[in-house]
Amino acid sequence: MKTVLITGANRSIGLETTKQLSEQGLFVYLGSRDLAKGEEIVKDLFEKGFENIKAIQIDVTNDESVQKAKNIVEKEQGKLDILINNAGILGDVPQDSSSTSVEKIQQVFDTNFFGVIRVTQAFLDLLKKSDSPRISNITSGLGSLALHSDPTWKYYAIKAVSYVSSKTALNAFTVTLAYELKDLPFKVNAIDPGYTATDFNHFNGPGSVESAASFIIKHTVTDEDGPTGKFFSNDIEDESEESPW
Repeated sequence: MKTVLITGANRSIGLETTKQLSEQGLFVYLGSRDLAKGEEIVKDLFEKGFENIKAIQIDVTNDESVQKAKNIVEKEQGKLDILINNAGILGDVPQDSSSTSVEKIQQVFDTNFFGVIRVTQAFLDLLKKSDSPRISNITSGLGSLALHSDPTWKYYAIKAVSYVSSKTALNAFTVTLAYELKDLPFKVNAIDPGYTATDFNHFNGPGSVESAASFIIKHTVTDEDGPTGKFFSNDIEDESEESPW
């Protein structure tokens, strides 16, 4: 049975991804900053018939928390097959480039960018023990510099410096990590689940969490011939589903 860790999995897209992967027979560590809250969610999932899910405390901004989570997975599983770096924050709005403080920008980067690096580096040796390791960095179409430079893009006017910059940086990390691991069986990709209606955006997005989770899984649970170092988006109306960087 393949083992998955999803950060920020106690709600919205992360929670739905947990449910769908459980239904597909994978064992999922439901990452939550608040362990009690995560355990309560897992209890509810069990009552609804879901199996092979365990809540695990992980705060991606805290070294000790991440290391403790890694130790638990190592002790219980000995390896990790799939890491889905899903935890993310929007930050305070508005986010004007001319006035948003460095401290506010750093706060968003701590979760969306440095948090991903912290978790990935901590779990890398466990992923290397898998026959088919996968790392999916959950990004946003707002991280695309190409789209942000296109006045015809439907989200062109959304220029939130903290969030946008953090996701662009995350995309860059994805590219460099995929290249570094290219001679190993890793598949490392940036995945944009699309503009989805969640509490993250006050339920303003047109997409559903079911569609978002399904898209993430489609581009995560891939075979040995699957792509790596790509940027997939659920908002791209193209057969390839690839977003410009």
